[in-house]
Amino acid sequence: MSQITIKVATLDDAEEMLAIYAPYVTNTTVSSEYEAPSLAEFCCRIETYTKILPWLVCRIDGRVAGYGYASPHRARAGYQWSVETSIYVSPDFHRQGVAAAIYRALFALLVRQGYYNIFVGITSPNERSIKFHTAKGFTISGAYQNSMYKFGQWRDVIWMAKSLRPHEIAPVPTVPFPEIREEAQTAAILEAQAGTVRLDETVRVHGA
Repeated sequence: MSQITIKVATLDDAEEMLAIYAPYVTNTTVSSEYEAPSLAEFCCRIETYTKILPWLVCRIDGRVAGYGYASPHRARAGYQWSVETSIYVSPDFHRQGVAAAIYRALFALLVRQGYYNIFVGITSPNERSIKFHTAKGFTISGAYQNSMYKFGQWRDVIWMAKSLRPHEIAPVPTVPFPEIREEAQTAAILEAQAGTVRLDETVRVHGA
């Protein structure tokens, strides 16, 4: 039986995560970047985001199968209860529940931190991503038309949103992720969602 874990990412995971991310940059419009970041820049991103928000990695039999993280939606105070999420999965592990498991873990942790809203920007066309996010409770909020230029073409960016909790009149400040990182409930969330990943025999053979 394969060993599957979801844990908080560290710099030790950076090289393998970057290897997954880089092809999304160079070969697709999923990322708006033109060039993949250096390992040093990627490590800097991990260090910066995890001061406030969770960055999770899924490993299957020691390999990084995918990762996901939350980042601030906007810098100004009025947006402090909103985040954006990003998720990237190795092609070897597509359609195995990796992305869904990471997302459920992220959602649970963000709720514990006190966040209300999640937004995700999807470069159009990408019906697969829109269907995936719709299944996870996101709805389309609108589009930034012709806002992203890559590979010689202007593209729309579809914005989808998900509410994590009812919107109260006076929300309390959010809790930085390091304050809950080592708590037993955080570990329980990660363990529970790792258990929802289901591999088929083809993936187990390919990843052996």
